[in-house]
Amino acid sequence: MFFKSKAKTEIDYERLPVHIGVIMDGNGRWAKKRGLPRSAGHSAGADTLKKIVTECNQMGIKYITVYAFSTENWKRPKEEVDFLMNLLLGYLRDAERSLAGENVVIRAIGSRKELSEEIQRQIIKTEEFTKNNTGIIMNIALNYGAREELLSAVRHIAGRVQAGEITPEEIDSGMLAGALYTGGQPDPDLIIRTSGEERLSNFMLWQAAYSELWFTKKLWPDFNKNDLYAAIIAYQNRGRRYGGI
Repeated sequence: MFFKSKAKTEIDYERLPVHIGVIMDGNGRWAKKRGLPRSAGHSAGADTLKKIVTECNQMGIKYITVYAFSTENWKRPKEEVDFLMNLLLGYLRDAERSLAGENVVIRAIGSRKELSEEIQRQIIKTEEFTKNNTGIIMNIALNYGAREELLSAVRHIAGRVQAGEITPEEIDSGMLAGALYTGGQPDPDLIIRTSGEERLSNFMLWQAAYSELWFTKKLWPDFNKNDLYAAIIAYQNRGRRYGGI
């Protein structure tokens, strides 16, 4: 739901979401509406991402996880996948300068083995360059799928059992959460999805168990700071009971 009237001044800064997840949807449709190639939509979406991450950091949000490229996105036409990979590579390179200057810590989450060696090297370089920053932690979900994430965590824990480090009886939800790509981070309080779709699409399925979901029909390149404020205000107006009364 989208509230046009919401403003930054209405936000209670004592109750900000600690962690925001963003499903950045609608780049291709944005381009199609304008008679542009889908690549133009992805470029516009990358610009929007920089603005939103910077705004979240300035507001005091501690974590943001953005769904940049899913494990299912490999099914797209090769030309589009190649463009997205080059865009992500350029984004990571640029982030060292632009977002590092905003004191952002950048981490990539997801399976890296399918990514090119160049992208894998750039991920390591960008993470190393920004690791000592003290601002918002930005998780870029790259070649990410929540089901694959859970499988990876289960395999890791099974390996520990096989090695005799732990017994099956010692496995609990905390251990599983710690083996996820976001291990050690709080679960997202708020998940935003653009473009009018209202589903998680294999994004943070374990972590989103009690997340508040907020949807807007706006396409991602059109998403702006006022939309972010509206989402946060909507989150603050909800009662979070975690299964209680």
